[in-house]
Amino acid sequence: MNTDGPMYIIYRPTNTTTRVLIASNDNDSKRNNVNTNLNYRYAVTGGTELNIDVDYGIFRLRSNQFQPNDYFDASGNTKLFSNVYRMISPTNINIFSAKTDYERNFYKGRLGFGARVGFVKTDNDFKRYDVFGNNEVYDKDKSNRFNYTENINAVYVNYNRAFKGFMFQVGVRVENTVSDGNSTGLKYNTNTSAYENYDSSIHRNYTDVFPSLALTFNKNPMSQFGITYSRRIDRPAYQDLNPFEFKLNDYSFMKGNTNLRPQYTNSFGLTHTYKYKLNTQLNYSHVKDIFTQLPDTTEGSKSFLTKKNLATQDIVSLNISYPFQYKWYGFFVNVNSYYSIYKADFGGGDRKVNLDVFAMSFYMQNTFNLGKGFKAELSGFYTSPSIWQGTFKSIAMYSIDGGLQKTLFKGKGTVRAAVSDMFRLMKWKGAPTLPASTVKPAGAGKAASLN
Repeated sequence: MNTDGPMYIIYRPTNTTTRVLIASNDNDSKRNNVNTNLNYRYAVTGGTELNIDVDYGIFRLRSNQFQPNDYFDASGNTKLFSNVYRMISPTNINIFSAKTDYERNFYKGRLGFGARVGFVKTDNDFKRYDVFGNNEVYDKDKSNRFNYTENINAVYVNYNRAFKGFMFQVGVRVENTVSDGNSTGLKYNTNTSAYENYDSSIHRNYTDVFPSLALTFNKNPMSQFGITYSRRIDRPAYQDLNPFEFKLNDYSFMKGNTNLRPQYTNSFGLTHTYKYKLNTQLNYSHVKDIFTQLPDTTEGSKSFLTKKNLATQDIVSLNISYPFQYKWYGFFVNVNSYYSIYKADFGGGDRKVNLDVFAMSFYMQNTFNLGKGFKAELSGFYTSPSIWQGTFKSIAMYSIDGGLQKTLFKGKGTVRAAVSDMFRLMKWKGAPTLPASTVKPAGAGKAASLN
């Protein structure tokens, strides 16, 4: 993977460019994973059913990143000097889980319950080197190691029953999570003029309850209504907890956040299905501690992106979908519109988020039966300008995909060709929505702007 791009370093009082930084990244990465599963199933038709699953996965990620930071004069033609780095960061992830699910007929309905236990262990090593010609010098201050373990134990019970004109489902899931992480490395002690070991540890132990409820009114099969409620949890990705600094260039980097908490969502929905085709859903969700990608600053003129928890997000959405088929032509269309409010207070007076946005997305898939075993497909989507992760205002995005397939050997074989984003329309662009003082001004009268 290769990335590059100019950063213009500007003298703020006169708004003139003093230097141009060209930082190219050459990242040679490898990913290997092996997953195994052992399953046992016992079932009696229309009666008892037992499922047992044991899973084990091994993930190995290797990354070797080479990054020269070349500084040029304001014209961008004369090279002044370079800072060159190499980052080697192997990651090992081991995941084990075992679960059992049991169902049986109970009181004119269906009763199910089960349990699951899961263990995750990650080992992330990050070695940073300063490169001088053919020599590479290990940087103790920027190197680090992060180990993380997570144990999730869960039990659940679920019951559903059909009555004349309606049916209901109710359930509850209880989860206990125990997680430990520690970031170890070396830090320089100015008092002793020597490097010392440090250990930045996190420990969490929490239990959550997740109820769910669904009612379906089907007295008239051609016009069915439903009511749903659920509470769910989304845990941070393991890499988002990793506190390493992944450099984009001398002035910009990304880093994880060991204090990132899970986000919780309470959802209420009303659904309607007309003639088994036209589906309409009105939904309200309240999200607590929503994940967001937040820009911030350090050392005066250096900026970084990190994941943090916003306080809340409230979102009301209306989703409509409809499939259609007539002879050789068919389509599926989906329209989703929503109104969302983000709120948070990071302290410091004006470091607040209070944003609202109305946005929509449109998706359509067209299929054409051309005869003699040929079929064609044309699909596209559009997403209006919106707020991304609570802190970035994004532009509209759209794309068109196409494909053609031919059936061979009396339906036993297929040749298929497809093109994604055939007109190269899909481009993402975002700008921070936080006040200017949230991303603090650069020090010493200079500013770094990423283009």
